[in-house]
Amino acid sequence: MLSRAARVPGTALRYNSGGRARTLIRLFCIWRPVLDQPTFVTALVLGIVEGLTEFLPVSSTGHLIVSGSLLGYTGEQAKTFEIVIQAGAILAVCWEFRAKIAMVLRRIFTDSSAQRFAANLVIAFVPAAVLGLAFHKAIKAHLFAPIPVACAFIIGAFVIIWAERRQRSRPETVRIASMDEMRWTDALKIGCAQALALIPGTSRSGATIIGGMLFGMSRVAATEFSFFLAIPTLFAATIYSAWKDASLIGAQALPAFGLGFIAAFVSGFACVRWLIRYVAHHDFIPFAWYRIAFGAVILVTAYAGLVQWD
Repeated sequence: MLSRAARVPGTALRYNSGGRARTLIRLFCIWRPVLDQPTFVTALVLGIVEGLTEFLPVSSTGHLIVSGSLLGYTGEQAKTFEIVIQAGAILAVCWEFRAKIAMVLRRIFTDSSAQRFAANLVIAFVPAAVLGLAFHKAIKAHLFAPIPVACAFIIGAFVIIWAERRQRSRPETVRIASMDEMRWTDALKIGCAQALALIPGTSRSGATIIGGMLFGMSRVAATEFSFFLAIPTLFAATIYSAWKDASLIGAQALPAFGLGFIAAFVSGFACVRWLIRYVAHHDFIPFAWYRIAFGAVILVTAYAGLVQWD
C-alpha cells in the first residue's frame, strides 16, 4: 500500500536540491514510493539481502536498515519485518547442519561432548538475551538508522583487520582448533562479544567470529560456532519480536512476510555453503574493506548534503 507520502520528496530519505546529481536524486525521491506495507518486490529484495548478509561479518541488520530506507519501507513494521525474516536464514543453518543437531539431540542425556556443546551454546546465548531484553526498546528507537549503522560498520572493520593481522603474525595464539575443545569460559567470552552486535551495524556473526579469534579460536572453529550460536539467538529474537509486535504485522502483510522468509532461507543456505568453503582458505579482511567503503558512502553522502538519511 502506498501512503500519501509517496508523492512527497524526502519521507524515508530526504534530498537537498542543487546540481545535476542532486536533481536526479531528488527526482528519484519524488517518484519512489514510500510504503506502509511491504510489496512483494520489497519483501523479495530484503529477504535476499538478509540471507546473503546474516552469516557474513558485514551486518545483516545494517544492510536491511539501509536497503529499507532506499526502498521506502521504514517505520516500526519494517523493523519487525527485518527481525522476523531472520528465522528464514536460521532455518538454512538448521538444514545445513541437521546431522550435527540431530546427533546432539540424540546424545544430550548420555554423551558428555554433546552435553558440553549444548551447555556452551546456552552460556554464549545468555549475555545477548539479557541485554537484548533490557535495552530492546532503546536500541530500536535510537540505533535503527543508517548513520549509526555506518559508524558501526567502519569501527567494526578496523577490529576485523586487527584480529586477522594479530592471528596471522602470532599463530601461537590459536589454542582452540575445533568447537569440541571449547570450555565454558570461552563460550561466555564469545557470548559477551555477541552482545555487542545488539548495536546495528556491528554484525552478530562478525562479533562472534572475530571475538572467537581474539579469544584463541581458529577462524574455522569460530565460524562454525557462530553458525550454531545463531540458532537460539535469532530464533529467540524473532519469536520475541513476532509476539511483542504482532499487531504491526497484520493479515495484509503476511504474504510479503512469508515471501521475505522464503527468500532469506534460500539465499542464506547458499551463503552458508559458500562461507564454509571460503573460511578454510581465506581471511575476512576483504569484508573489512567492504565495510569501510559501505559506511563511508553513507557518511559522505550525508555530510555532503546529498542525502539526508532517516
